[in-house]
This record gives sequence, structure tokens and C-alpha cells, in this order.
Amino acid sequence: MSIMEYCGAAIVAMVGKDCVAIASDKRLGQQQLTVDMEFQKVFPITERTYIGLSGLATDVKTLHDRLRMRVNLYKHREERVIEPKTFTHLLSHMLYERRFGSYFISPVVAGLDKNNRPYICALDTIGCIDSSSDFVVCGTAATNLYGACESLWEPDLGPEELFETISQTLLSSIDRDAMSGWGAVVHIITPSGVITRDLKSRMD
Repeated sequence: MSIMEYCGAAIVAMVGKDCVAIASDKRLGQQQLTVDMEFQKVFPITERTYIGLSGLATDVKTLHDRLRMRVNLYKHREERVIEPKTFTHLLSHMLYERRFGSYFISPVVAGLDKNNRPYICALDTIGCIDSSSDFVVCGTAATNLYGACESLWEPDLGPEELFETISQTLLSSIDRDAMSGWGAVVHIITPSGVITRDLKSRMD
């Protein structure tokens, strides 16, 4: 088993009309053994930028702490809030710095810029950016998520339609992946604020 699959994860981000959604499961595993059912994998970076981290749990915690420090330094130095695209390049640079002993992490970034344009992207372990105009996925359930996203996603979805689409996508995918699941959380980022909802799923 790959070290990237050791803890299990399912993270997906989708673009809507002037909104963006990011969702993840809640399971922390040690291969097939479930350790925690409330493990946070999606973190707020600013009020309108979120990051999802799948991979080794220790690296998830480490990288999140270092990102929080870097973002705070940026805010003090530049005297403005970091934009999603700028944050992605900051993250890419941090990952590439460690390319010879990389974090075992697959990040997904989702947010709205200052003009309320949605932005989503995924990165690999050494920081290669894969931007998208529809959806991005990562984790052990990535193959299932791709198929469900291709079937259910449509352009110009409103916040409620986007919530329904991303929820059905995630739930149907984690039901078919033994390494992820045990509930899910969805964040819908809109110009007026962030809507966070918890989802129930199979617990077996």
C-alpha cells in the first residue's frame, strides 16, 4: 500500500455560478483500521479560501500549521488578504522546497477572488499546479469521484444546487471506497459568506 493511501481520504472541489464548494470525508484510518471519525481535512485559510489536504495525517497537521504561519506573515507584510491564486503559488513553492523529502500530501484549493470569480486547483506532492474550471478531486476515492463528477456536475450551478451535486458525488463515491467515509462535511463559499453542512453516511 502506498503511504499516500495509508490514512484514507476523499476530497472534492466544484465550481458553481459565483460560488465554489469543497467537501471531504471525516475518517482517519490506519490502513483498514478506523482511528477517528471526526478528522478535519478541509481548513479555512481566509474567509474566502479553503484548502483540503489528503494524505498522511501527520503531514496534514504539519503543513496546515506552516501554511497558517506563512499566510499570517503575508498578511502583515502586504497588509491585505491573500488571494486564492496567490495562495496556491505560495503552497506550490512550499511543496517544491521539500521535493527531495516531500510531504505525503495531495492538496486541493478552492476559493473566490476579489472579483467573486471561483478558483479551484489541485497540486501533487512537489507542488505542480493543476487548475480546473469544473472540479478537482484527490484521495483514495479519487477514481470514484471522477466518475461521479463527470456524471453529475453541470456549469452555472447555484449554491443550493452545487451543495446537492457535491454531496451526492461525495456520498456515492465514499460508499464504494473502504478507506474513506464515516460522514462528510461540505463548505459552500459564496460572496456573502461560507455555508458549512455535515452529512451522514454509512458507518460500516
